Amino acid sequence: MVTCRDESGGSGVDQRGTCDPAVLAGRRKDRAAHGVSGGGDPGGGRGAEQRGSGGAVGDASRDGQQMAGPVCTRRLARSGGCAAQRQATHYEAEHERRVLATLDEPPPAGYGRWDGTLLARHLGDISKHQIWRVLRRHEISLARRRSWCISTDPCFAQKAADIVGLYLQPPENAVVLSVDEKPHIQALERAQGWLKLPNGKALTGFSHEYKRHGTTTLFAALDVATGLVRGGHYRRRRRVEFLHFMNRTVAEHPGREIHVILDNLNTHKPKHDRWLARHPNVHFHFTPTHASWLNQVEVWFSILSSKALAGASFTAPWQVRDQIDAFIAAYNQDAQPFEWTKQVVFSQHPRSKYANLRN
Repeated sequence: MVTCRDESGGSGVDQRGTCDPAVLAGRRKDRAAHGVSGGGDPGGGRGAEQRGSGGAVGDASRDGQQMAGPVCTRRLARSGGCAAQRQATHYEAEHERRVLATLDEPPPAGYGRWDGTLLARHLGDISKHQIWRVLRRHEISLARRRSWCISTDPCFAQKAADIVGLYLQPPENAVVLSVDEKPHIQALERAQGWLKLPNGKALTGFSHEYKRHGTTTLFAALDVATGLVRGGHYRRRRRVEFLHFMNRTVAEHPGREIHVILDNLNTHKPKHDRWLARHPNVHFHFTPTHASWLNQVEVWFSILSSKALAGASFTAPWQVRDQIDAFIAAYNQDAQPFEWTKQVVFSQHPRSKYANLRN
């Protein structure tokens, strides 16, 4: 066996006794093409092709340590990864079940509600970070509280379908009006202005202290087809004020069929409605109990409060009335009807157990 050194400084072993550089270079190319490192490199010698008992080809790493073959590596990673994932999923599901079940229990003595720290302390082996992941997954906010008014009307579905039908398919050549009152609007006098904060920002607002100057009541009728609003101001909201407003509203649509959407206030629906009997072209449609949100005029009341009344200062009720009239005039200039898109409306009752979220 002859040991030769080529021009690049590397050595090659030729068992057939040749030192021809061209021959050695060709053999090095062949070995490189077949994944065998050339001679001369200490790591390359150990990196020659090796076959294990499993028949997989093993490759040497750059630091000379033997690594498992590609086939074996994929099989081990696949089997081990799946097992780890199954184990993690099992633990996550178990933690989720325990966290939600704990929320259904009373909080520790002296506390009014659970929070992440109390849950972690109570459960012991579940970190607060895992607890927050469970809460975020179900969009549970332990600090936020909401109130609701759920309809218990046994005829909710029929009444809601009647009103929704007026919104989506109103009777031909008929007028559909949403009518309600906003009582006891206060005339509050409070200082207005702005403050410059230390960070340079200007904060606009009003003083916390105020002075009362009486109240006023607003009756409003929203034309569902056009979005136009008609208002009426009164000191009280008795049956007599309601009928006075209705007489003025009906007089604007002589000879036409009128459908009026109302809530269940006693001034709207007496036991014997003689006024309705004298107006056969007027039809009242009442929202289900505790479901006045079906009345579109409630949406307009919210717009009125936020754009014309919130934060304003008044020294007399007539100023409130003038402000409302000015807003109605401005609103009607480019009024647009509200688009009702929900075809089926149903009453939903709250669940009593957090554990039901997993079902």
